[in-house]
Amino acid sequence: MSGQPVVATDTGDVRAAAPYDEADVIFHGGEIVTVADGVQESAPGPEAVAVKDGVIVHVGDYREAVSRWQGSRTQVRDLGGRALLPGFIDAHGHLGGIGLQATLANLLAAPDGDVTDIASLQEKLRAWAKTPVGLASKWIIGFGYDDATLADGRHPTREDLDAVSTTRPVLAIHQSFHLGVVNSRGLQVLGYTKATADPDGGVIRRHVDPVARPFGEPNGVLEETAFTPASEKATKGLPLTALAALFSKGVTTAARFGFTTVQEGGATLENLQALRDAAAVVPFKIDVVAYARADEATTSLEADPVGASQEYKRGVRAAGVKMYLDGSPQGRTAWLTEPYKERPEGTPEDYCGYPTIEDPKVVLNQVCTAYARGWQVLAHVNGDAAIDQFIDALDAAAKEAGPGDRRTVAIHAQTAREDQIEDFARLGVIPSFFSMHTFYWGDWYRKTVLGPERAATISPARWAVDRQMVYTSHHDAPVALPNSIAILSSQVTRRTRTDDVIGPEQCVSALDAVRSITINAAHQYFEQDHKGSIEVGKLADLVILSANPLTVEPERIKDITVTETIKKGTTVHPAVATSSDAPELGPGAPADYQWHGCC
Repeated sequence: MSGQPVVATDTGDVRAAAPYDEADVIFHGGEIVTVADGVQESAPGPEAVAVKDGVIVHVGDYREAVSRWQGSRTQVRDLGGRALLPGFIDAHGHLGGIGLQATLANLLAAPDGDVTDIASLQEKLRAWAKTPVGLASKWIIGFGYDDATLADGRHPTREDLDAVSTTRPVLAIHQSFHLGVVNSRGLQVLGYTKATADPDGGVIRRHVDPVARPFGEPNGVLEETAFTPASEKATKGLPLTALAALFSKGVTTAARFGFTTVQEGGATLENLQALRDAAAVVPFKIDVVAYARADEATTSLEADPVGASQEYKRGVRAAGVKMYLDGSPQGRTAWLTEPYKERPEGTPEDYCGYPTIEDPKVVLNQVCTAYARGWQVLAHVNGDAAIDQFIDALDAAAKEAGPGDRRTVAIHAQTAREDQIEDFARLGVIPSFFSMHTFYWGDWYRKTVLGPERAATISPARWAVDRQMVYTSHHDAPVALPNSIAILSSQVTRRTRTDDVIGPEQCVSALDAVRSITINAAHQYFEQDHKGSIEVGKLADLVILSANPLTVEPERIKDITVTETIKKGTTVHPAVATSSDAPELGPGAPADYQWHGCC
């Protein structure tokens, strides 16, 4: 149909549609999941969605869509039975880390890689060292090993990495990004010796067998703040061209999984500026929300070091700050109130992990400073002791700052107790769960880390649903691939690597899972008025799936694939091939960039 169709207005009057009523595209012929409030997704959904100039202009009857919105240039797309959903929104991840993950040696276990033991890890590092990857680093770097899946049943050591190279420093990054292992040359570069004291908030693991190595010598495994200098040195001096390539890879990977909004969670102020510089060269094709490190931003002498805003500039905006209060449960560095089931070698019997910030006054100051400057607060809190510390700070800060809609976020909240979920509800805190832990580490938590009882309530989304709370779920890439379908499946089934179900009472519905990465995540970002659901007037951020996660069997959700990702009406996946990941840079671009990753 072309020309000017006759349509009925909202008031019932009949008129000829003006040329500007011509939609760019009309979708029909599939299952449309709007995720709109008040819509019963179990009932038959709308037949069609029309999009014009990047905005949704019609949701409803197909005939009405054609009569009102189809013109000579309108593309009418038959979904062929596939599902149309709102574009997925990343509630927490690390965009640069996604690109870095795609660049370094892949040390992940199945299903994301094929490292099974230390021998295969060594081979991956050797192969990567021979392949130019665009990183101007003397280090040999790999990411993603997991001692919970290695057949050797342990972390690699300095001696294992010495077998890769004795002349170049070698770094194998744990999948949690809270630990890493370096070889003997790497320890030399870092200046770590038997005499080096553990830094605050970190541990240099030592040899405990005086026969194998002198007692107390670093064994190569570095935790938390002891690990951070290794990752910084290994990636120091990346040119902006390499940075732009990392962000480009990150965006491309995220779009492949249906994400139309992603996060750079926990950037240094230097990296935040680098992110903006990269966007100034080539705008991001999906939205990027950035959070600066709270420890740096709240002590900066600048008047407004973050520059938080609700407005995107060339696809990027800063929203606030991210705090770090503890480490990783799977790495056994998270701060718990009760001891780990099996403690790491060389730790005391009552070992419960440890805080990143021991002084509660420092934690309170970071929250109060952020509230005073209007910055949204995200806090990395995995262990329940860290969550207690955070809740205490929020109670005190709220009394000082007064009431307000701040949408503070508890990132991961992996071992949150039910009373702490109650506190979140009372304080208006949004828990953002890393739900894929149920698959990747569910078995490990039950056997080694927490024991069966505590492991059953990791990522306790059902407690949040039962209290009608807004909660979100995230991938925390590069810790895991930014796999939206795995986020959904893990919440609905809670299947582990061994195909067991961990804590079935914490399973949620497919609709709750979808909401956690659409409308709830939009709410977390204060963007629910124009993102997160398929409604007239909202951005045409959409994803097409091979099947509808709300109508397939729960065990089949994991088999769904993302076939297309659409940002403001424009397809960003599959993407049109470009000549280079790294754009040409103009004069005045920063000379280098240093990756500070922490997940």
